Amino acid sequence: MKLTVYLAGEIHSNWRNEMKEKVKALQLPVDFVGPMEDHDRSDGIGAEILGEQPNAIFHDAAASSFNNLRTEVLMQKADLVIALFGEKYRQWNTAMDASAAVALNKPLILIRPEQLHHPLKELSRKANVTVETVNQAIKALAYIFE
Repeated sequence: MKLTVYLAGEIHSNWRNEMKEKVKALQLPVDFVGPMEDHDRSDGIGAEILGEQPNAIFHDAAASSFNNLRTEVLMQKADLVIALFGEKYRQWNTAMDASAAVALNKPLILIRPEQLHHPLKELSRKANVTVETVNQAIKALAYIFE
């Protein structure tokens, strides 16, 4: 059995590469998908496809449409979603993706540091599992294959 895992969360830190390397070292049969990790490409994809937009609001709206399309297709195909709430960056996209996973009835592992317990308490209760570290999420993923 091979699983496709959607990695939701901020794109500014190295957490996805850490997860991919550790899962590969464990030889778990997992393929990873996720949001566009090139921030400039993500922000500019609407103008790239549709052409220059008249202002920043239209520019963002165009990019959002294509990013939402990409996310929906990849998340629909995923067997599991892992959503990381980090400490450093604003987490609006993570909240949106984790909520989408719940709405799609996708199994969800939520990674959030202890200090975010209170603001994420409702979402945490909707997730299948809530952990505090990437390593704990990897252990939860590995447990599926035992």
